[in-house]
Amino acid sequence: MQLDVREIINIPGAKALFDYEPDLSGMETGAVSAVLPGARAFGAVENRAGVLHLDGTLEVSVVYECSRCLKTEERSLSLELRAVFTDEEDSDEPDAFSLDGNLADIDEIVADAFILHSEERYLCREDCRGLCPRCGADLNEGPCGCGKEIDPRLAVLRQLLETE
Repeated sequence: MQLDVREIINIPGAKALFDYEPDLSGMETGAVSAVLPGARAFGAVENRAGVLHLDGTLEVSVVYECSRCLKTEERSLSLELRAVFTDEEDSDEPDAFSLDGNLADIDEIVADAFILHSEERYLCREDCRGLCPRCGADLNEGPCGCGKEIDPRLAVLRQLLETE
């Protein structure tokens, strides 16, 4: 979304409001396996002493996939949006975004906030035991039928025990 800030750019204290549904499809990162439709970004860009500040919120529902057992869980997130707009291309401000003429690109801020707040790894529970590496059974539901894996270097000793 391109927000026209022409009317507030020279008036300290003036605000331009925004409220829209950003397109976050294809933003699956880290443990996020799906972004559900219906995301909402809202807030305002305010001229504070000649500097344009964006303050807003991103509400989005995502599907997380457990990094160990691959179970999925839907969660709703509410992320804070904060940014400063500048006319300078090389600003020292870490949260600074460039204006394109009189237009402020809100989508760029929304995408950055979503990526920065997405979890890289997600666990369905802290003590998740994951999947059996041999048969793929969910070890949270109980032990699998694979039995213990024997170190191949000790297999000869096992043969001695079986002959007795």
